[in-house]
Amino acid sequence: MSDVAKLSIGEHELELPVIVGTENEQGLDISKLRGMTGIITLDEGFVNTGSTQSAITFLDGEKGILRYRGYAIEEICKKCDFIDSTLLLLNGELPSDEQRETFRQAVISDMQLPEGMVKLISAFPREAHPMAMLAACVNALSTHHQDQVDPLDAQQVQNSTQRLIATLPTIAAYIHRHRTGQEFVAPNAELGYVENFLTMMFADEQGHYEVDSDFVDALNLLLIVHLDHEQNCSTSTVRVVGSANTNLYASIAAGVCALWGPLHGGANEACVNMLSQIAEDDGDVAKYVGMAKDKQDGFRLMGFGHRVYKNYDPRARIIKSACDVLLEKLDLDDPLFEIAQALEKVALEDEYFVARKLYPNVDFYSGVIYRAIGIPVELFTVLFAMGRLPGWIAHWQELHASPSKRICRPRQVYTGPELREL
Repeated sequence: MSDVAKLSIGEHELELPVIVGTENEQGLDISKLRGMTGIITLDEGFVNTGSTQSAITFLDGEKGILRYRGYAIEEICKKCDFIDSTLLLLNGELPSDEQRETFRQAVISDMQLPEGMVKLISAFPREAHPMAMLAACVNALSTHHQDQVDPLDAQQVQNSTQRLIATLPTIAAYIHRHRTGQEFVAPNAELGYVENFLTMMFADEQGHYEVDSDFVDALNLLLIVHLDHEQNCSTSTVRVVGSANTNLYASIAAGVCALWGPLHGGANEACVNMLSQIAEDDGDVAKYVGMAKDKQDGFRLMGFGHRVYKNYDPRARIIKSACDVLLEKLDLDDPLFEIAQALEKVALEDEYFVARKLYPNVDFYSGVIYRAIGIPVELFTVLFAMGRLPGWIAHWQELHASPSKRICRPRQVYTGPELREL
C-alpha cells in the first residue's frame, strides 16, 4: 500500500487503501466498505472491479502487452513449447531440462482414457456440440478417479492437474472421431503432445498419419497464446466455482461451459461462420465492409478489435506469421482463405478500421489456422479449451494458496417489488 483514497458518504468519512501492483496498476481496497457504511459498489459486468490479486498474467491493453509470469508472450513463443509454457504458468518458473522431460513423459503416458470414458463419448448423439460433450467428459473423468478429488490435498491436485492436461487432447480427438463415425485411435507414447493430438484426430483406421511439422508448430503457437488472459469470463468462472472448495474437475468443467459462449471462446467459430456467409454471397468483401461501417446496419465483422486491447493484439501478431506460412505452403483452393486475406488487408489499411484500432485479433487468425489444419469449425472452441486449461488450473491453484481466500459471493442492488400481500 502506498496511498489512501478518501470517500465521503453522508456522515461517513472513509479512507480506502490503494493497492499497487508490480506494474503500477492501482486498485481501491473496498473490502470493508459495506461493513462500515452498509453500502456496496455497483459495477455491472465487473468491468471496473478487481476480484483478486494475481501473479500469473499481466496485460496492458493500451500498449498491446501480454506477459506470462513476467515473460513477454513474444519471447515465450520463440523459445518455449506448450509443455514449457504450461509448467511456467503452474509453477511460476520455467522448468529445468529434467523437470520438463519428467512432466512431458508423465503427461504422454497418461493420455489414455479409462474404458468408461470411451463408452461415454460413444454414447453421445453424433450431432451434439463438442463443447457439451467436453464439459460432460471433464466432469465424468472425476468419477474414474474419486480418490483424487480433494481440493485441499496437494498430491491429489497434482495428479488431477496432470491427468486433465494429458487427457483433454484425447477427449477432443475422440469427440471428433465419434462425430465423424470413425474408430478411435489410441495415443502413442512415442509421439509428442501436439503430434499425439493430430494423429488421434486425423489418422486412418490403421492409425497411420504423417505429422506435418508446420501443423505442429502452428498448433503449438495457438495453444501457447491461449494459455491465459487474466480474469476473463471463463477464468473468473473457474475461480468462483473453485472458491466453494469444488474439486478441480468440476471447476474446469464450469470453465468449459463459460468458454462455450460466442462472446468468449466461441468467437473464432463465429469468425469462420462469418467468412462462410460472405463466401455464399459471391465473396463480396466490399459489401460487408460497407455494412460494418454503417451504424444503422446490425452486421458486425467478427475477429476484429478486442474488448481489452486498444492496440494490435500481440497474440494476433504472433500467429499471423504461422497463418501466412500455412496458407502459402498449402495453397488451398478455398474461397474462405481469399476472403480472410482480403478482410485482413482492409483492416490493416482502411482508415476507418485503423482509426478505430479494429485490427484482426487472435480469433480471426486462429480460426483460419484451424481450418487450414483441417479442424472442423465445431471443434474450434474445444481447441481453445485445450490451450486455456493450464491457465485455468494455475488460477484455481493460486486461489487455494491465497491466505485471504473466501467463497465468492457478490452482492446486488435489489430493484424488485416491495413487500406485497398474497
